[in-house]
Amino acid sequence: MTKADMQKQPDEVADMFDGVAKHYDRTNNVLSAGNAPIWRFATVRAIDPQPGERILDIAAGTGTSSVALTKTGASVVAFDFSPGMIAEGRRRHPDLEFVQGNAEQLPFGDDEFDVVTISFGLRNINDPKAALAEMYRVLKPGGRLVICEFSKPPRALLRAGYNAYLKYVMPVVAGATSSNTAAYDYLEESIRAWPDQGELSRWIRGVGFTRVAWRNLTAGVVALHRGRKPEDAAVLASIAKRTTRSIPVQPQ
Repeated sequence: MTKADMQKQPDEVADMFDGVAKHYDRTNNVLSAGNAPIWRFATVRAIDPQPGERILDIAAGTGTSSVALTKTGASVVAFDFSPGMIAEGRRRHPDLEFVQGNAEQLPFGDDEFDVVTISFGLRNINDPKAALAEMYRVLKPGGRLVICEFSKPPRALLRAGYNAYLKYVMPVVAGATSSNTAAYDYLEESIRAWPDQGELSRWIRGVGFTRVAWRNLTAGVVALHRGRKPEDAAVLASIAKRTTRSIPVQPQ
């Protein structure tokens, strides 16, 4: 079983999600104590999808959040690395466009999307900073980034209670609602290993996004992060030069 460190094996993680695809949404609603729809609603509001916009929903899973984004007339691509999730999503939502792939190497051209969003998926990517750089690349100048992800409650008492829930309560609930309890062991580990709101914001700024901000949901159990790809050509060129220098050259 894949451990929730920063060296995740994509095939192993994809296989794990394949195994929980059928009951994934139901289990998440139970584990979140009914907060999952609230987080989804907050994310859709932050995205503010407009008619005619093209939106890339990464880690879309079965497409539940993607469908919500189409209600105002936006065109949505539901992107995920799990074939099982995509198969289940296509069965549920045959009119939605699904694409399978790796978020570290998005199969799209530069400046294609008005919005890129990812919910509860960034921490499952082997190199989240590379994925953020790809999100920046495929966004149009002026495009919006919205990330909804588990985070760290800032108050010590709440943080202690939340950690106790992750360690003692969630495994029991997952065992009763999921056919793959090991996947939810991974969930608990991945949440604990994930950086806090400030660190993730620094990662987002580091690949070039501006106007970076976050808002806590459910007392910081989840945080909603936002950023913009600059519109000014000179700023874009400066960021491109800076980020190119910071990317290590891979051996051939």
